[in-house]
Amino acid sequence: MKFTFTEKRMDSSEELRAYSMKKIGKLDRLFKNEGEAYVTFSIERGRHKAEITIHNNGMFYRASELTNDMYASVDSGVAAIERQIRRNKTRLEKKLREGALEKEVLPAYETADDEAEEFKIVRSKRFSIKPMSPEEAILQMNLLGHEFFVFKNMDADEAFSVVYKRQQGGYGLICDDGLNQD
Repeated sequence: MKFTFTEKRMDSSEELRAYSMKKIGKLDRLFKNEGEAYVTFSIERGRHKAEITIHNNGMFYRASELTNDMYASVDSGVAAIERQIRRNKTRLEKKLREGALEKEVLPAYETADDEAEEFKIVRSKRFSIKPMSPEEAILQMNLLGHEFFVFKNMDADEAFSVVYKRQQGGYGLICDDGLNQD
């Protein structure tokens, strides 16, 4: 597994990084291909926060833990991700298309410094949009902890679609109708 460490408002020791690599590296056995782990250490109001994001085969798994000890935060984060991976890997294999865990999609993130006249764009992302079912898109949205998720809908001839969480509960789906409005 490839690791990227980030520190906010603190300096991490080599021991903490080695400990994190050992603990998070154990999750690599759950995947068929090598994954990438992004770990952010920070201190918020005197508490130690470890944010762990794992990217493997187009899927992202994320956990954020806040405790009195950074090592405990790492342990809790790894345990949360392991539960998330095991629970959702089973769902993907049962409900979704074959190869959902094997297909590789690499996002490319970029930030933009350009300003619009009235609206200021403070961040811009570019990424590959993976064809998937709405159920898989909802699963991916929940894994990331986002309120919406953009994808190519396999059930609608790969039309661009958005799934989102509704305030009243449940999920919504917005689909491109495929008509060109020239």
